[in-house]
Amino acid sequence: MNALKKFLGIIWMVTGPLAMAFLIVQAIQKVGLTHTDIERTNTILQWAIILFIFFPISIGLVIFGFYAVKGEYDKLPSSSEEI
Repeated sequence: MNALKKFLGIIWMVTGPLAMAFLIVQAIQKVGLTHTDIERTNTILQWAIILFIFFPISIGLVIFGFYAVKGEYDKLPSSSEEI
């Protein structure tokens, strides 16, 4: 079970940057498909907001995976009285 948690932690650590890279590639492609300046401005604004929202989420995935690999989630309390 411990090896599975470490493996899943590595998966989470890889998923964060891969998702961010995918979003950046998509943003570049979508901006490149625009025809007029106003379309380009609107598309850049939309993708800037999307990237701004998902960048901290991808960092959180990396942190979550790091703690999973470290084994921090093996020591969770079973009740609130243990805190």
